Amino acid sequence: MQKTNGGFLITKIKQIQGRVFEKLLSEHGISEFNGAQGRILFVLWERDDIPIRELSEKTGLAKTTLTSMLDRLEKSGHIVRAFDPADRRTVRIQLTKHARSLREKYDEVSAKMSEIFYGGFGDDEILAFEKALGKVLENLIKKENENGQKNHS
Repeated sequence: MQKTNGGFLITKIKQIQGRVFEKLLSEHGISEFNGAQGRILFVLWERDDIPIRELSEKTGLAKTTLTSMLDRLEKSGHIVRAFDPADRRTVRIQLTKHARSLREKYDEVSAKMSEIFYGGFGDDEILAFEKALGKVLENLIKKENENGQKNHS
């Protein structure tokens, strides 16, 4: 097989999409959080009141990275931390009413981002592309777990 550039392309796509996403957030009047924080909020919009461990798994962020981002989100009034009544060692992350109110705008930005991302793609191409990316992700997770590493992003 000839030399491949998949990893390089994924990295470049991630960098450029981050800048485009930040610009779209700004254009939609969302200046309260950045794209990375939006990823955390997105997970919480899908399922609120979850332990930090689960939030780390769902976002792919290391707990140390996640903790500092949660500090900023808490300071800005987007989330609150609460002890789990069943296990006081477990801290659960909950959205504030204000953060829940931002979901509609964020969904508009996400829809626009998908339009940009998949411009010129047919439905079959999108499905095949996402299936291939899912397989790459599975391969990387498997390798990470083999090495005894867990969530070091």
